[in-house]
Amino acid sequence: MTTVDLRTLRLRPGEVRHETLDVAVEPFVLGGQRYESTPATIPVELQISQASGATVFDLRLRVHLSGACMRCLGFAEIERDVVAREFHDPDAPAADDLRSDYVVSEQLQVSTWARDAIALELPDQILCREDCAGLCPVCGKDLNVEPHEHLERDPDPRWAALEELRDSM
Repeated sequence: MTTVDLRTLRLRPGEVRHETLDVAVEPFVLGGQRYESTPATIPVELQISQASGATVFDLRLRVHLSGACMRCLGFAEIERDVVAREFHDPDAPAADDLRSDYVVSEQLQVSTWARDAIALELPDQILCREDCAGLCPVCGKDLNVEPHEHLERDPDPRWAALEELRDSM
């Protein structure tokens, strides 16, 4: 886990420190599919500034994730620019918005923050392309490669009892 020791910074009010850190991004598991960062370790730009008793953290990174398309299970990849900001006032109550959850024992947990910031930027579905047709619900073929329809379908046997009831009326 990549962390920054805030005690060693010794920032005075108005001072700003810029850091570039290499952060390992753990794979994401979404909808039962695994999405990995390529490369596994990405550069993260971190800006730390001191402002009247509180510390302001700004994070910037670019991530490239690849894995399975959520519709057709083909190869999918996305790239996102991520920007996040956190405030930390050590004198604020623990549940207060001015106290960052990523600062633990005066250590900024950059890896955890970066992963959470990436997760917030992910789309609802990761697709191979925007108009992905998915898989045929009847035969399972990829509708992007072989678009088709099934005109004659066998009725679901679970409905047989209702059909018998309809025919008897």
